[in-house]
Amino acid sequence: MYDEYESKMKKTIEVLQSHYTTVRAGRANASILDQIKVDYYDTPTPINQIAGISTPDPRTLMISPWDANSLKLIEKAIMSSDLGINPANDGRVIRLQFPQPTEERRKELIKQINKQAEDSKVAIRNIRREAVEFYKAQQKTSEITEDDLKITEKDLQKLTDKYIEEIAKVAAKKESEIKEI
Repeated sequence: MYDEYESKMKKTIEVLQSHYTTVRAGRANASILDQIKVDYYDTPTPINQIAGISTPDPRTLMISPWDANSLKLIEKAIMSSDLGINPANDGRVIRLQFPQPTEERRKELIKQINKQAEDSKVAIRNIRREAVEFYKAQQKTSEITEDDLKITEKDLQKLTDKYIEEIAKVAAKKESEIKEI
């Protein structure tokens, strides 16, 4: 009965988790490059579609372009992004060195994580509100009874609580990862 709203809530958590993969926490993670597009033959192209990405050590990403001509384009795209890391180009590959985050940077990352978690909780509550309004409209047109509406509101609240708890778990996990660095 609430499948549509539950799938929207699941999607909210998936979006949150994908945001968390792009949070640069001191470890080399190829997913931080997912948002960067290279102007490759006048087409915005993700780096992973024109180069191999590897992690030779926990703090380094190595980008090996399949087309040597794209090396400068990839370097330019990384420098113009908000990644905050200067690429090292040796003529064949680009290396990205991730520095150990300072205590201040860790606190900043935790704030960012908590803000994204709070935004996701608001999104979940908005989905609940949308659902309640839909069922209230059905009750006004006598499609469901007032008792059905009360039961529906309780069920939607349980669903909302479940997903808000899930967001808290995901945020706590990411926060502990940052504290471990």
